[in-house]
Amino acid sequence: MEASTPGVTRPIRVIIADDHTIVRDGIRAVLKREAGEFEVVSEAADIPSLIREVREHKPDLLTLDLTMPGGSSLGALPACFIAHPTMAVAILTMREDPEYARQALRAGARSYVLKEAEPAELLQAFRLAVAGGNYLHPRLGALMATGEDGATDSVALSEREREVVRLIANGYTNPEIAEQLNVAERTVKTYRARAIEKLGFSSRAEITAYVRRVGLAD
Repeated sequence: MEASTPGVTRPIRVIIADDHTIVRDGIRAVLKREAGEFEVVSEAADIPSLIREVREHKPDLLTLDLTMPGGSSLGALPACFIAHPTMAVAILTMREDPEYARQALRAGARSYVLKEAEPAELLQAFRLAVAGGNYLHPRLGALMATGEDGATDSVALSEREREVVRLIANGYTNPEIAEQLNVAERTVKTYRARAIEKLGFSSRAEITAYVRRVGLAD
């Protein structure tokens, strides 16, 4: 059954940003079933194309994967908002971690939904974002409301620090991490040093154990 967004001009123009074609196709299929409520105007598979497409198309809604090639998804949002300040952003991710959700909301996202969500939940998150509201996956919302953020292990790493730690645990070297994140190797070393200082670890084994414990492992 159609459930349009009150007070919002239709169709809602959407850019889908995810580095996996199957995910982009899935979101497109969900939106297509909504009787013209949404119009997918473009897609992006990496950060440079994301910024370029937002500048060109100025969508009402950006659905954004939290981890994409070519840079930081959240780090790209300032450039996107400069190009189109009224754009709504809905994060669609596998990262079930309150700290990631907090960082996304601080960066300007309005919705944070997991990729495991059913189509009805995705549409609710998208509609609320476009209408100026907020949506959090229920489990994340409960953790954030009660302060029971066990998944963060009481350590507030930045998005990039967490990404570097995750890649270290997956066996990547500093040069390989630099290539993955499209940054200089010295930048990787800086993030690594900051994360290790915050965590109090000195070995890859300790980092790997932490990543598994807090659910950052691939």
